[in-house]
Formats: sequence, C-alpha cells, structure tokens
Amino acid sequence: MGLSYAIVPYITERNNMIKDKTFRITYKKSNGETVTRFGKWTDKCRVWTSKIGSALMTYYDLDAQGYRTAKNSWQVRY
Repeated sequence: MGLSYAIVPYITERNNMIKDKTFRITYKKSNGETVTRFGKWTDKCRVWTSKIGSALMTYYDLDAQGYRTAKNSWQVRY
C-alpha cells in the first residue's frame, strides 16, 4: 500500500514530497478533463500561489518529458 494524500489550496506540501521519487498525480484541467500523470519531484519543482491567489504545483511530467503545473486541487500518490 502506498502513501497517498491530497494537497488543498494554500497549504504547502513541499516538505512531504520526496526528491527524485516517481509519483502519480491526478488533477482537473481548466476544461474539466481529469488528468493522471507520472511525475518526479526535482529541484525546479515547487508548490506556490499565483498572483490571483490560485494554488499551483509545478512538477516534472515523466509522460511528456517536461514540466507541468497543476492548479487549485490535485492528489499525489507514491
């Protein structure tokens, strides 16, 4: 059984992320489509708040081989 937790807006869960360990992230895109990807936490990744107050998480997407950002609500599972 793996570790699973949800990250909610305005709470920084950076300390719970494990560097260089593969995880699965699920979130909804702006068009309502649910996306599940495999990601990795690197030195360039971060949890932050946009200028308009949206919670954001930038992670390295292993499927697309690039950095992606989840907005407002997401779930990370190891």
